[in-house]
Amino acid sequence: MTQLKLLSRSFKQKREQFQHLLINASPPAILMMGYLTFILLGAGLLKLEMATVSSITWLDALFTATSAVTVTGLVVVDTGTGFSVFGQVVIAVLIQAGGLGFMTFSILTLLNLGKRLGVRHQLVALEALNQTSLNSIKDVSKAVIVFSLAIEAIGFLLLMLCWLDEYSLSQAAYHAFFYTISAFNNAGFALSADGLTAYQGDIPVNLIITALFIIGGIGFVVLQDVWKKRGWKKLQVYTKVMISSTVMLNFLAWLLVWLFERKNPATIGGFSLSDQLTASWFQAVTPRTAGFNTLPIESLTDSTSLLMLILMFIGGGSLSTASGIKLGTFVVLLITTYKFLMRHDEVTIMRRSIPLNLIMKSFAVTVISMMLVLLGSLMLSVIQVAPLLDILFEVVSALGTVGLSRGLTGDLTNAGQLLIMLLMFVGRLGPLTVAYVIAIPKQRRIKYPSIDIQIG
Repeated sequence: MTQLKLLSRSFKQKREQFQHLLINASPPAILMMGYLTFILLGAGLLKLEMATVSSITWLDALFTATSAVTVTGLVVVDTGTGFSVFGQVVIAVLIQAGGLGFMTFSILTLLNLGKRLGVRHQLVALEALNQTSLNSIKDVSKAVIVFSLAIEAIGFLLLMLCWLDEYSLSQAAYHAFFYTISAFNNAGFALSADGLTAYQGDIPVNLIITALFIIGGIGFVVLQDVWKKRGWKKLQVYTKVMISSTVMLNFLAWLLVWLFERKNPATIGGFSLSDQLTASWFQAVTPRTAGFNTLPIESLTDSTSLLMLILMFIGGGSLSTASGIKLGTFVVLLITTYKFLMRHDEVTIMRRSIPLNLIMKSFAVTVISMMLVLLGSLMLSVIQVAPLLDILFEVVSALGTVGLSRGLTGDLTNAGQLLIMLLMFVGRLGPLTVAYVIAIPKQRRIKYPSIDIQIG
């Protein structure tokens, strides 16, 4: 009896210590622990015999789970042939959880139960949803769930109808289920080793898949604003910026990919003009974190590969299933540079002033991301024998949680896999951590004299 009391007291103390640690943990730490939990649980499920066709290593299971939770799409075990239906469903669930974010579900649960969020939980919610106002958490959380399920339901039905001629009803439904989740969450996982190359000229499939990951990557705040306002003049400036820049960037990338690849016999050189435009469109819009391919990535010209590196680095919109430095960050950088060259005293867009702290945040996120790319490329080049372009492509793809590869992923050493896993994890959580660190301004009462530093 005494031993039971001691064990009970010890358990209670441990639980209190854990609760104290959790309560006092910073929001980035809580988010990190949440994603790590999903990854570890996913790896454990994928290691089960019923999840794979043949036995895989713990490292392969951990890599796959990390890639799924971070919605990247890089694979060391082919999803279609290496995993059973159970394993594929586990991957789909991990993608959905990682894409929408575990905090969205937990916040909604707390709110629906009528519980008030504490200050620390509010900070976690703000960081997970990339919001600055506590009043908007509930609306944004609901919008994430409602829009996601509605758009995925529409995508599922359309894809199933497209594949009824090719598969049975159950097979068409299963393929539609997997690809809808993978596309909308910008994951890039496919049930075929060559991606979607079988559908190079299939216009309906190309349009549905690209629509899913473009909508998923533009940001839920934009979708919510469009749904509420339903008129261009009524939209917020941020929504207008995101929509217009997304359209311009996608069409510019489409034109450039077609120009770079139209004479390449290894990609679209032998296609008809219609098939060339279809394949070019898909491959132009997918690098901004979607990760699908209808063309062999390793056969693309160096010009197209470099263009994809830029697009992967930029990524999608804030509060979306995409990663990268974010399109909004890229726009702020471009506008700031233009205003500086034009000798303007104020940085403005659409008759709105961009605050200095937002400009500094944009530069900080970009510089940190560039440093991670350089450091990751240096480390991977040391531990992996491969062409420099392939290494750089792999690193940017992992950090931007894109999932495209020039064939290096399958040849990664154990150390290489660990490095790519770390980059995928940092790529998914890094911007959130950076935002938390630089979001709260630290007021100083002391003012220092200014200094001129020669630059340029």
